[in-house]
Amino acid sequence: MADRYDVIVIGVGGMGSAAVAHLADRGADVLGLERYDVPHGYGSSHGVTRIIRLAYYEHPSYVPLLRRAYDLWADLESAFDRRLLYRTGSVDAGPPDDPLVAGSRRSCEEHGIEYEYLTSSALTDRFPGYRLPEEYAAVYQPDGGFLVPERCIVAHVERAHDRGATIRARERVRDWEPTGDGVRVETDRGEYAADRLVVAAGAWTPTLVDDLDGLLEPERQVLAWLQPEVPERFAPERFPVWNVQVPEGRFYGFPVYGVPGFKFGRYHHREEAVDPDAMDREPTRRDEAVLRAFAERYFPDGAGPTMRLRTCLFTNSPDERFVVDTLPDHPRVTVAAGFSGHGFKFASVIGEVLADLALDGETDHDIGMFSLDRF
Repeated sequence: MADRYDVIVIGVGGMGSAAVAHLADRGADVLGLERYDVPHGYGSSHGVTRIIRLAYYEHPSYVPLLRRAYDLWADLESAFDRRLLYRTGSVDAGPPDDPLVAGSRRSCEEHGIEYEYLTSSALTDRFPGYRLPEEYAAVYQPDGGFLVPERCIVAHVERAHDRGATIRARERVRDWEPTGDGVRVETDRGEYAADRLVVAAGAWTPTLVDDLDGLLEPERQVLAWLQPEVPERFAPERFPVWNVQVPEGRFYGFPVYGVPGFKFGRYHHREEAVDPDAMDREPTRRDEAVLRAFAERYFPDGAGPTMRLRTCLFTNSPDERFVVDTLPDHPRVTVAAGFSGHGFKFASVIGEVLADLALDGETDHDIGMFSLDRF
């Protein structure tokens, strides 16, 4: 006989750990299955810091979810013994008519979010670490900042444990199948049954969900930490998190926190689609050169010696919007995937959405833009 649960969650990273916590909060008997450690550095939910921001240039429709995410992070933090969210302010900068700048302003104005529109020189006067072209503009929003991702996962897992959830790490899911009264999950250690299933396995989700095979594309991403030449300009109180559009691409970054060096990366680093089980996880000199050239041009006071390089994974949907939905042929199965390099900040609210869908079959949150049928 397989062990039976109300809900099984495959993947206990950013989204899966939140789903397990919210399900356990509601009294569900829940099992979380994770193929690696909890937390781990093989997927998309690691790296010391992750940006959170209300000025959302991607689309104003994300803002209500972001507001709920902020509330849920605060609730989680209140019961945890360490801080999860640091507010530094956020900066979205580039040519004034670029979608990054224009979209950030649009989100703020449509949702009544406080912001300032700054020239490049005004930005540098206030935050001297920035050295952007004179013709650029920036949207500064004071509520932006960063989350500590590994700590967030631990906090969700501890909450889930406190409410009776079972979480099994280093147990790889081989397959799952629908049954007459739910689902059956096979791992490399045993079999489990449940009324409902949630798949939040990051870059590995397409291998577990046929509907997503060929639709979602895992991509290798590289981050750098460089030791600033003028350290005080890159401290959290003097250096907001940022997104910058330049001719070399769209880059994003953080103040110094947790480990030596200020952290930054290029979205879609070298545009390398990969197999997550076979990708090169060791950064190369070529990876470093892409990032260093950017820092030397636009953040010269931060472009000191390299302190650290790390890889992670994006899992990109065709339109870079998330996939959060129940499967059309298997309504007992919910998926959360395709977070396309901008999802972690939403983990707290996506966990709530996944619990809604798994237990009630619907949610009050507006997630229409994440539906599978848009493809």
